[in-house]
Amino acid sequence: MRVALVGLGEIGLSAHLPALLRHPSVELVRCVDPDPERREIAAGQGIKASPDLAPEAVDGVVLATPPWVTPHLAVRYAQAGLCVLAEKPVATSVEAAQLYDELDHDQRRRVQVGLTYRHDPAIQQLKTWIEDGTLGTPILVRAHIYDEAHDAGDFEHSQRITTTLEHGSPVVHEGAHLFDWLSHLLGGPPKSLNDAWSVTTRPELPAANLVGARLSYPRGHQALVEFGWFTTALPRCELTFLGDRGLATLDGFSFALRLSTADGDHDVTFPGDRTTRCFDLQVRRFVELYDGTRKAGEPSLDDGIAALRTAELVAGRAL
Repeated sequence: MRVALVGLGEIGLSAHLPALLRHPSVELVRCVDPDPERREIAAGQGIKASPDLAPEAVDGVVLATPPWVTPHLAVRYAQAGLCVLAEKPVATSVEAAQLYDELDHDQRRRVQVGLTYRHDPAIQQLKTWIEDGTLGTPILVRAHIYDEAHDAGDFEHSQRITTTLEHGSPVVHEGAHLFDWLSHLLGGPPKSLNDAWSVTTRPELPAANLVGARLSYPRGHQALVEFGWFTTALPRCELTFLGDRGLATLDGFSFALRLSTADGDHDVTFPGDRTTRCFDLQVRRFVELYDGTRKAGEPSLDDGIAALRTAELVAGRAL
């Protein structure tokens, strides 16, 4: 599969690029970025780099692009007949995501969304514990998603996060992952948004950097969620799933699991680091989409838009 990587920011260079190079059935033929310094990094690894891409040069594209850029590129390349792996979130708003309505059914099914950590075996283990009654039901989920600590001396990172906040609060970006997980684990999208809140810790920030909400899911499950960026220190990033029979705890960075029941504590870990195994699994499924083994992108464009819709509801209520 001839693939181009479009977007050479942090996630493109540190995660997508190595995963594409590791897959034996992928030929990475081009890296694309408007920034000449980033193109030089790719060229230094022996990969052709350019500011644009002709669709006929490849079979698929990975879009590691900002969400305010992604919809136009995804539609362009999907309409050209390519398979598209588009980083989350798929847009900055549901309104902006209406551009995807230009895709027909066949073009739409060839879009896979980079809700990367849905691929992790820890998520599948949680789904098993929830569905087989190990934890009991209903379940109370507490999700504390904190990332991107503020370092006044790191100008590049501060500029990138500030620019991202200009296009929405952390719930729009981090919520893409979390709300996809919760819908996957709890039987569907939330039935209601019960309340939400936000805090802006520094007045010069363009959007609230701390956001939270309480949501009701099918079968009586409840979720208390928090998202936070850009404070000097951050709380622990973790998710807990509490039912009458047990408690499952997911470490937000390693994805190590602990199950606590009347029988005691049981730790579950998986080989390798989370980023490597998830991005490798993601590329494998992208190749399967191209070769026909997989009939539609997983997670799908509809999954990405559904997660964005929930995130946007929370962001709007939290104002």
